[in-house]
Amino acid sequence: MNLRALQYLLALAEVRHFSRAAELCHVSQPTLSTQIRKLEDELDVQLVERHPRQVMLTPVGEEIVARARTLLGEVEAIRAIARRSRDPHSGTVRIGIFPTLAPYLLPHVVPAIRKAFPRLTLRLYEEKTEDVIEMLGQGRLDAGLLALPVSEEWLHSRILFEEPFVLAVPDHHPLARREFIDMTDLQDQELLLLEDGHCLRDQALEVCQLAGAQEKLDFHATSMETLRQMVAANTGITLMPTLAVKPPVAHTDNLVTRPFRQPGPKRTIAMAWRKTSALGEFLEELAGLFAAIDSELLDPGQTQEPTRPSA
Repeated sequence: MNLRALQYLLALAEVRHFSRAAELCHVSQPTLSTQIRKLEDELDVQLVERHPRQVMLTPVGEEIVARARTLLGEVEAIRAIARRSRDPHSGTVRIGIFPTLAPYLLPHVVPAIRKAFPRLTLRLYEEKTEDVIEMLGQGRLDAGLLALPVSEEWLHSRILFEEPFVLAVPDHHPLARREFIDMTDLQDQELLLLEDGHCLRDQALEVCQLAGAQEKLDFHATSMETLRQMVAANTGITLMPTLAVKPPVAHTDNLVTRPFRQPGPKRTIAMAWRKTSALGEFLEELAGLFAAIDSELLDPGQTQEPTRPSA
């Protein structure tokens, strides 16, 4: 079976268009179409339904695509083993990271990784947690940065650090006058939260349940930056991870953040990879660089806004 034909099939499954799939694979459309037709002939099944404006996979095509993702992931792992036998710190590593962590953590750790492994190509994929886990299972990622707990038994996880939450409020909100926030201060408060699918939403809901707070039901944000701007617009208050309020993130007018009195709410960040991964030893080494983040960046008491006197 031609592995290149399987790669063409995966590209077609992703974009559902022959011309765009050919562009992704850097071949002509006739070449891609011919290879997929030969694959169908070899397997003696129809993989693709061809319509003038739409390409659909047949049920057996969908099943074969799922298997092909795993197979090609293992092929890439074999190539990675061969490359690392010659140079352990070279090649490409694909890492998934969820959106409420990626833009705030990566500027602090990627320079150190590039310095430590100058021959390494780091491919970063910003995806929701459930998608990162799915891509790990399909072999499309080598590792993922996730918030614990992770229940998948086929994953090995290495704890990197604990990131406290802070409370973000408008400048003139009564809680802005506090030096520290107690969990009891959130009782009967309404919090702005992210939409379904974000792990930060689940973590914030847990805090709401513990503190007797409620979700603001008439608003669901699609990103951390939307939450930030809605607080600044006096729409409500929210929880934010500490890294999301540290430089190089710019100061937001009419928004202040306050740390919780210890022990406050926090999330545990880990790197996870398949227990069967051939890259396990190297990923453990790479995880050490992610874990080496400056402890001051995880201090919720050091924020960009001036501290008000306690009430």
